[in-house]
Amino acid sequence: MAKILVVEDNPDYQELLQNFLESACHEVKTANDGVEALDFASRCFFDLILLDLMIPKIDGYGVCEMIRKMHDIPIIMLTALESEAYQMRGYDLKVDDYITKPVSMPLLLQKVEAVLRRTMQSMPEILHYGNISLDLKAHTFCIAGEFVDFTLREFEILQELVKIPGEVVTRKALLAKLWGYNFYGDTRIVDTHMKNIRKKLGNHDCIETVRGVGYKLRKEEL
Repeated sequence: MAKILVVEDNPDYQELLQNFLESACHEVKTANDGVEALDFASRCFFDLILLDLMIPKIDGYGVCEMIRKMHDIPIIMLTALESEAYQMRGYDLKVDDYITKPVSMPLLLQKVEAVLRRTMQSMPEILHYGNISLDLKAHTFCIAGEFVDFTLREFEILQELVKIPGEVVTRKALLAKLWGYNFYGDTRIVDTHMKNIRKKLGNHDCIETVRGVGYKLRKEEL
């Protein structure tokens, strides 16, 4: 199951996409315009964004450009604009696929699954930051070759930080991805886990607090 953001201003087509993706066991969030899409992308984690181009407030190109400044979430553009110039502009913005409407839902699902597979296969099995390493398969954490005992949730938080060192991971984004929307708004649970993580890191603590926003790893390596 993947978390997918569908950005589409046509309510009928949006509902069609949502229903079809959910029937394939994906979790779907919808946005009606570019501003709403950027709001979701800034505070929530998604495995994939399905993005229409002709949307209100900020068009799909603008949304894509701003998202790419935040992270490398896979993006599929789904639009009626089919000329080569439009497609080239999309690929210049590093979209993962460009699909023109109309498209059959089974074919769209195959393309979605293909992008998700590529993304999962491209992720390393072990993440490194200075003398810290996280084995994503074994769920083990090492500092200078020594294993440190972390809970699953603490490991998941560290994984999100190590994936993008120097970049801020917001409390809201951690809540959305790791706890789900049931805990949305209660950022204290993130701070509690972070306090335990920093205590276990001890002298190797490389986490910085960004007041009122979230946490990040220092840019310089240990």
